[in-house]
Amino acid sequence: MTTTTASRGALAAMRAIDIHAGYPGVPVLHGVSVEIAAGEMLAIVGPNGAGKSTLLKVLGGSLKPGAGRVELFGRPLDSIDRRELARTVATVSQENAVAFRFTVLEIALMGRAPHLGAWRFESPHDLEIASTALAHFDLRHLAARHVQELSGGERKCVFLARALAQEPKIALLDEPTAFLDLKHVAEIFARFRQLRAERGMAVVATLHDLNAAALYADRVLLLAGGVAVAYGTPDQVLTQDNLRRVYETEVYVGRNPSTGALIVLPAATGRL
Repeated sequence: MTTTTASRGALAAMRAIDIHAGYPGVPVLHGVSVEIAAGEMLAIVGPNGAGKSTLLKVLGGSLKPGAGRVELFGRPLDSIDRRELARTVATVSQENAVAFRFTVLEIALMGRAPHLGAWRFESPHDLEIASTALAHFDLRHLAARHVQELSGGERKCVFLARALAQEPKIALLDEPTAFLDLKHVAEIFARFRQLRAERGMAVVATLHDLNAAALYADRVLLLAGGVAVAYGTPDQVLTQDNLRRVYETEVYVGRNPSTGALIVLPAATGRL
């Protein structure tokens, strides 16, 4: 397995060490280790059932590992109280069901909850932060709309805005660009790149899109069967040999002739 040092001598924003995790009677992750520094983006990739979402749940504290540990800025994750954790780490799941008819602005304001004391209502400052978060994802004009009235892609952006309103130091995103068209995919990643640069936010995202991982991530973790197959820069991880072995199909890995960016394509025939 290829390894790199995320923090290059600095304290890692988040570190997972030898994680074993799963569900009753169903082991999923087997000794996975990874870390990410402030301002970096880590893409977790792999085929269906590889353990990507399970690892994200462990990193976010919603699933306790059977063995191994997670550290947040050098502190054990399980030693941090829920309110502090929610001020530090924002999670956006693949599915975000809403049982009640909340407006887009109300959903964004939910991101301010970890910053409010008991029985405290949102202040003008909280409203400004939520409104700015909506503007980051071009949603301000939909603020009064009920979230059930939006498209799947628009709803995804609403929950990304809610996460942003938390003002987290780390964002954990499970398939953040699902249901989005090419224009919005580019805009989402550009927005998070800006936030990483401006705020030092670390981003961990599970992705099926290997080209997005190659283009936007600083480092990539390739999972298969709950095991870390490779971990490093996109060039180190997204190799033809690694991808052929993990996805059990022929692939082409090359460079975009216009930009030089790494590209991954299914092979046109049964051989390369």
